[in-house]
Amino acid sequence: MYTFSSKLKTFSFALMIVGLLGVAYGFLSTPSSVEDVKVMLQESGAHGEVAQSNEHSASDKAQAEENTHSTDEHATHVFHLLKNKPWSALYVALFFFFMLAFATLAFYAIQHASQAGWPIVLFRVMEAITGYLPVGAVLLFVFFVLSSLHMNHLFIWMDPEVVANDELIQAKSGYLNVPFFLIRAAIYIIGWVAYRQYSRKLSIAQDNASDLTNYTKLFKSSAAFLVFFLVTESMMSWDWIMSLDPHWFSTLFGWYVFSSMIVSAITTIALITIYLKGKGYLEFVNNSHLHDLAKYMFGFSIFWTYLWFSQFMLIWYADIPEEVTYFVTRFGEYNLPFLGMVALNFVFPLLVLMNSDYKRVPWFIVTTGIIILIGHYIDIFVMVMPATVGDQWFIGIPEIGSVLFVLGLFIYVVFTTLTKAPLLAKGNPFAKESEQYHY
Repeated sequence: MYTFSSKLKTFSFALMIVGLLGVAYGFLSTPSSVEDVKVMLQESGAHGEVAQSNEHSASDKAQAEENTHSTDEHATHVFHLLKNKPWSALYVALFFFFMLAFATLAFYAIQHASQAGWPIVLFRVMEAITGYLPVGAVLLFVFFVLSSLHMNHLFIWMDPEVVANDELIQAKSGYLNVPFFLIRAAIYIIGWVAYRQYSRKLSIAQDNASDLTNYTKLFKSSAAFLVFFLVTESMMSWDWIMSLDPHWFSTLFGWYVFSSMIVSAITTIALITIYLKGKGYLEFVNNSHLHDLAKYMFGFSIFWTYLWFSQFMLIWYADIPEEVTYFVTRFGEYNLPFLGMVALNFVFPLLVLMNSDYKRVPWFIVTTGIIILIGHYIDIFVMVMPATVGDQWFIGIPEIGSVLFVLGLFIYVVFTTLTKAPLLAKGNPFAKESEQYHY
């Protein structure tokens, strides 16, 4: 049995406390009024030309009024963007860590449905990571409820005033409306959590079972869950991410989000496995298991790049206005993170993990894994921020604080779950194959 060390527990609590302070700072540091934004813009020199124009055209009352109205409109717009900033930072962190647990659950189900032998010794690590799924999903649902109550303006289609003046959003209102959105979210979450709890129960029960009844049930339920997953994952990506830009759509988006999720999840499995092995646990995990995890990290990094390029290239080539605006914003205001994540998520893993020998070196996998996770956090960041904060973005205290808070919670839940069952899943007919696995 794994024992949750007091040092790691203290570390997770420290992360949560520091993170909460950062989140609180983010909310407290937002401007309290449009007038505060005007002062801020004037001090930064952003509206020096407008102010000068007002001075020189004092005799022209109409022009002065027009300039003042333009300044007020811009300041109001910036005010709403800055108000969204701490909410957006928290949302990116909540979604990022949720997707680690969610995609791990899918990877876990794939192994059971395919009756794979090699990863059985890693099942308890996967189950521990999915232990965060109920917590992360509930936090996201609470976030959506708060959004529907207009505590923030991330989902602009939730604002009746915006909908009233937007024909395109009105045409989508049969799908994009608050009650249906929350009902869909509840259905997704209930289905995912139900499978997670059921599969965990069967896995533990199989440890001491005298037959393969639980194993057979787990096989069948995993196959059924994967059908549910394929449908709900795409719909979730439309609802929770793509609807932030309700004027834009991509038929590849569900797959693109999945590719980011799955490579991040496998990387997390590898990092936790290496950590536990370094602490003297998981003695049945060998370099061949790490090699296979690293192969998946490499392969799904290529898969992510393929979808990133396919989505970009097809939209760029077609040059349809309602589609290309998505990339115009990201190239214009987010070009550094948007293009930089390609280096983090593709170029670096390609160069490092191409060599077969490096896939067996723990510190190589850890270094590459941390960079991959940073890269895919930036990927989610670039999916969310342009629609919610526009050009008012930067990675500062609210963003870092949100990541630290949810990371601390994630570590606490995952490693607490590890203490609830033996680290080796027994009773699986392919268990010996996994323990003696050699590549």
